[in-house]
Amino acid sequence: MITKKRHLEITLQRIPRHPKPKANLEQYLTPATIAADVLWNAYALGDIEGKKVADLGCGTGIFAIGAALLGAKESVGVDIDPDATVVAEVQAREMEVSDTARFVSTDIQYFSENADTVIQNPPFGAQKAHRKDADRIFLSKSMEIAPVVYSFHLAETEKFVEKFVESLGASVTHRFYYRFQIPHTYAFHTKEKVEFNVVVLRIEKQRT
Repeated sequence: MITKKRHLEITLQRIPRHPKPKANLEQYLTPATIAADVLWNAYALGDIEGKKVADLGCGTGIFAIGAALLGAKESVGVDIDPDATVVAEVQAREMEVSDTARFVSTDIQYFSENADTVIQNPPFGAQKAHRKDADRIFLSKSMEIAPVVYSFHLAETEKFVEKFVESLGASVTHRFYYRFQIPHTYAFHTKEKVEFNVVVLRIEKQRT
């Protein structure tokens, strides 16, 4: 189990990008510095160690693997793209957390397992080809299966997302802001890299 944030970041840097990213799925690897910070904050708030953690739209597994490294009882990554989950499974074995971290290739809408915590970086509309309501689909599913959710969104949509969260009977308890850098990934990209202001919201279901 990793006990230092810097060690976690260095370890997560070993996780590769998707080998064949698909533009319509908006497949970008969350930078290790950001992933480590989100995971460390979740760990400090008691949302990882000894918990079942789900990573919806897991890509190559950075959050599911990171949660396992921080002492999650179980972590499961879910992604519609089997090319991504194959890479994640290899990385979990190489990092010796395959007994804790596992991966499922399916549309998240068909995933029905409950979890204690969801950590997700859903498609947030940085790519014009992607459907604009994708993040709402992820939010709805994540709050269906877990009482606590950490979710990435474009900072400019923060107020809208918060209202949507409230309509689902939940509230935002913490906010973490980052500059999210996306490197040149697809043939149509014209710049070496682009950056977006993003917010990670910690969302908790209201107790009844």
